[in-house]
Amino acid sequence: MAEFEQSLRNQPVFLTGHTGFTGGWLAEWLNALNCSVAGYSLAPETTPNLFSILEGANRYAQHDIANITDHTRLKKAMEAAQPSVVFHLAAQPLVRRSFRDPLETFASNVLGTASVLEAARSVASVKAVVCITTDKVYENRESPDPYNEDDRLGGKDPYSASKACAELVASCYQQTMTGLGNGARIATARGGNIIGGGDWSEDRIVPDYYRALTSGHALKIRNPGAIRPWQHVLSACHGYLAIAADLLNQKSADISTSWNIGPTDPTPVSVGEIIELLGQHSARPEVVVEPSHLTEANILKLDTNKAATRLGVRSPWTTEETVRRTAEWYAAYYEQPLEAAAMLSNQLEDYRNAL
Repeated sequence: MAEFEQSLRNQPVFLTGHTGFTGGWLAEWLNALNCSVAGYSLAPETTPNLFSILEGANRYAQHDIANITDHTRLKKAMEAAQPSVVFHLAAQPLVRRSFRDPLETFASNVLGTASVLEAARSVASVKAVVCITTDKVYENRESPDPYNEDDRLGGKDPYSASKACAELVASCYQQTMTGLGNGARIATARGGNIIGGGDWSEDRIVPDYYRALTSGHALKIRNPGAIRPWQHVLSACHGYLAIAADLLNQKSADISTSWNIGPTDPTPVSVGEIIELLGQHSARPEVVVEPSHLTEANILKLDTNKAATRLGVRSPWTTEETVRRTAEWYAAYYEQPLEAAAMLSNQLEDYRNAL
């Protein structure tokens, strides 16, 4: 068992966004560490969804379907759970949806984050809070150089702007508000683009790929040349768990801080290349390029040296391995849906062994 896992073993945990794609994988890892996990989230939006596949309601010590902006209910749920660690994943996570509904995006991502942090500072048991934001919090300069944690925050689209605002809310609580409460330590994780089995969200390349494949329709993409810091969902969870352990142990000199969590593979990979890699492990749908008039970054790369050197967070899986594991999971699901949960457990075990 890795050192960060030892630190988290048997801890009571409060997890927002537990019905989502990343939340489902993170909960499985926490369960493997014998953590008592309380989940708080909206109901899954898609059919199929990972929460239902995993029979998620049976995997939690506490399970609440509610909005994080309902502060009274959120605080009551957190008080009932008495967690030592809070992972805040609940969000409106889609860039294109943020253009359609900017108010929902800002309410969920900014006010929702404030609601979670306010509840966390008032519950005496909470010692560590990890807020998950995104690589898109940086003011995009379309540079080939990767962003590091000291780069300026910004956001031209409502999603990016709302997540940059969430970083400021977290900084306020880090520096001031938590000191007026229980003193819980807070960090933010700026995660790169996450892929892996069990995601059916709209406007994401892997879910769109398999929706096209299973429906017989063409895969419509906006920009095949767009570069993103692709990582497996387990690599992201690895980073989040290591941050939480660091907060609990107070090992870093810069404890309450922000961390880039992304691939350690330095080779930039485009959307088109991800499609080609998927096509090596499964059938390949027809691809149609339909450029969008909406503003989206063309180049996004993350400098993950800080997490690698200070926390030891280095993914053992390359981009090629990440795509292979992703394709393997979807193949298992579409051939034998009842085996998908076992496939997730097997991949989790493989990743942990590789550490």
